[in-house]
Amino acid sequence: MHGRQILFWSSKYISIRRRFVSTNTGQSASSQSLVQEFTNLCSNGLIKEAFESYNSLIWINPSLFSHIVQSCIPKKSLLVAKQLHSLVITSGCFYKEKFLRNHLLNMYSKIGELQTALLLFNSMPMRNIMSCNILINAYIHSGELDSARKLFDEMPERNVATWNAVVAGLIQFEINEEGLNLFRDMYELGFLPDEYTLGSVLRGCAGLKSMYAGRQVHCYVVKCGFEFNLVVGSSLAHMYMKSGSLSEGERVIKSMPSRNIVAWNTLIAGKSQNGHSEEVLDLYNMMRIMGFRPDKITFASVISSCSELTTLGQGQQIHAEVIKAGASSVVAVTSSLISMYSRCGCLEDSVKVFLECKDVDVILWSSMIAAYGFHGRGEEAIKLFHQMEQENLEANDVTFLSLLYACSHCGLKDKGVEFFKLMVEKYGVKPRLEHYTCMVDLLGRSGCLDEAEAKIRSMPVKADAVIWKTLLSACKVHKNADMARRVAEEILKLDPQDSASYVLLANVHASAKSWQVVSEVRKAMRDRNVKKEPGISWLEVKNQVHQFCMADKSHPSLEAIDLYLKELMEQMKLRGYVPDTGSVLHDMDNEEKEYSLVHHSEKLAIAFALMNTPPGVPIRIMKNLRVCSDCHVAIKYISDIRNREIIVRDTSRFHHFKNGKCSCGDYWVLLYGLQVEIHYRQADNRKETERKSRGSM
Repeated sequence: MHGRQILFWSSKYISIRRRFVSTNTGQSASSQSLVQEFTNLCSNGLIKEAFESYNSLIWINPSLFSHIVQSCIPKKSLLVAKQLHSLVITSGCFYKEKFLRNHLLNMYSKIGELQTALLLFNSMPMRNIMSCNILINAYIHSGELDSARKLFDEMPERNVATWNAVVAGLIQFEINEEGLNLFRDMYELGFLPDEYTLGSVLRGCAGLKSMYAGRQVHCYVVKCGFEFNLVVGSSLAHMYMKSGSLSEGERVIKSMPSRNIVAWNTLIAGKSQNGHSEEVLDLYNMMRIMGFRPDKITFASVISSCSELTTLGQGQQIHAEVIKAGASSVVAVTSSLISMYSRCGCLEDSVKVFLECKDVDVILWSSMIAAYGFHGRGEEAIKLFHQMEQENLEANDVTFLSLLYACSHCGLKDKGVEFFKLMVEKYGVKPRLEHYTCMVDLLGRSGCLDEAEAKIRSMPVKADAVIWKTLLSACKVHKNADMARRVAEEILKLDPQDSASYVLLANVHASAKSWQVVSEVRKAMRDRNVKKEPGISWLEVKNQVHQFCMADKSHPSLEAIDLYLKELMEQMKLRGYVPDTGSVLHDMDNEEKEYSLVHHSEKLAIAFALMNTPPGVPIRIMKNLRVCSDCHVAIKYISDIRNREIIVRDTSRFHHFKNGKCSCGDYWVLLYGLQVEIHYRQADNRKETERKSRGSM
C-alpha cells in the first residue's frame, strides 16, 4: 500500500514535469503570491493539499520541496517522511539541491529516526557544517552524547551553532564543568558567543551553583550588550537564584525593560526554590493581572508553593486553572498536584489525580508512592511499587527513596532492607546520601543503633549533619546517652549552630534525669548564641492562615481558646486522659508541666479549629516540629469526644486521627511515648467496663 502511494506521487510528479517541458511554462508576476499560498499550506501541515494544488511550482522552483519536508516534522510520521524522500529522489532534486539533503536529514532527526538520519548522513556525497550540526543535535536528542562529542572532535570546521549544540548538550546532561570548559575553548578560539550560548553557560553555572563563574559570565554579558536580552536575562536571574542569591536574581529581572513569560517563570521558580512561598502566590496573581497566561512551568512552581504553605483552598483554585489551561496531563504539573494534595492532608485527592492521568510515567508512580509513605500507608506504597513493576516501568533512585521512606515510617525494617538490596543489585541504582539516611532511620527506629552507626561510617559518600541527626533522634528514642554524646559531637563538627542537636542531646539526658548534664548543654547553647526553633502550628480557615506558638499571646482569640481548652481537658480526663508530664524535659513541678502541655501549639490550633469550623468538617493542622507523645494521645481523645477527623502533618509524616485512633497504628507512640499509650489503653478498658455496667442496669 505504502509503495503504491509513493509510486502514485512519483508518477504524478513525472507527468507534471513532462507537461511543463512541452508547454514551456514561464513564471508570471503572480508566482510570488502562489509561492506564499503554497508555503502557508505547508506551515499549517496541509501537505497533500499543498502538493496537489501547487505541484507545478515545485518543478519551477525545486527549493520549495524544503517547505513540504519541514511541514512533516510536527506530524512525526515516518511514513510521510519516506514518501517525500522517495519523491525528492525521483524528481532529481536530491542531487541537484544540496541544501535539500540537509532538510531531509533534519526531518529524520526531529522525528526521532536517528538510524535513518545516520544512514542518510553517511550516503551524502557532500556534507557541510550544517549537516554535521544536524546530526550532533540528533545524537544529543537521543541521549548519545559520546557520539555527538566524537563527531564534534572530528569536524575540520565548526561554527557558533556547532559549539552551541555541544555546550548545551553537556549542560543538559549535567556535565556542567566540561560544558563550561568547552565554552572557554570556544571563546579562546575566537568564536563570539550568542544569546543561546550564554543561556546554556549560565544554566551550567546554576547547576554547579558557582557564583564565581556566574559573575564572570555576567561581566561578559554586560560587555557584549546582552544584559537586556530576555533569554540571557532570564538565565542570568536563574543562575543567581539557584546559587542562593535571590536579591541579585530579582535585581536582574527588575532591570529588564520588559518581561515575557520566561522572565516571570524564572522569578516565580526562584522564589519557590528559596522558600518564599507567599511571595510566589503574590507574583502569580500579579502576572495574571498584567495579562500573562501561566504555562506548565508556572503551574508547577505555584502548586509547589501551595504545597509548602498547605493552603488547600488556593491549591484547589489553581488546580481548576490547570484544567482550564489544558495542562493537567503535563507530568511536572500532575506530580506537583499529587504532592500538594498529599501535603495538605488529602490523600484521596492525590489518588484521584494519579488515576485520572492517562500517561503515567515513573515520576508520577514515584510521587504517589511518596504520598502513601508520607501518610503512613507503607503497605499501599509497596503494593503500588509492585504494580509499577508489572507495568514494566524502570524504577529510579527517586522511586526507591520514596519506598524506603515509606518502610521507615511504618516500621517495615525487613522490607526496607530488602528494597535497598533490590535497588543496588537488580536495578543498578547507586545509593545517594538520602537513601543511606532512610536506611539509618529505618535501623535506628528498629533499635539497631550499632548497625545504623556502622552504616554511616562505612558508606562511600560523605555524611552530613542530617544523617547524624537521624541517628541522634534514634538515640533519644532508645535512651542511649553514650552514643548520643558521640553522635552529637559529629553533628557539631559539621554545623556548630545546629539547635536540633543540642535539644536532642539535652532531651536524652533529661529522660535519664541527668539535670546537671542538661544544664551544661543548655549553657553551651547560650554561650554560642544558638536559638532553639520554637514549635509552631498553623491551619487554614476560610482562606486565611492562622498560626499558633506556645509562648505567643498575639492571637486575638487566645483567651477564648484557653477557656475552650480548659473545658475540653476536663472532658478528656473524665474519659481517662492522663497528661504525660514525664515528656516535659524541664526541671519544674507537675502543675507547671501540665500547663505547658495544654498550651502546645497543636492543641491551640485544634481548639481554634473546633470553635470556628462546622461540625463534621475535617481539621487539618500543620506543625514545623514532631508531634509530642502527649499531644498524640490527647488528639486521639479529642477526635473521639468531638467526633471529628483531625489530620496533623509534622516534619516526619501525617497522622489521621479518627474515632480515637491514629492512622500510624501507634507505631510512632510505641517509640516515643510508650508509657502514655499504656495509660490510654487502661482508660479504654475502664470505659469498656463502664459501658457494659450501664448495659446490665
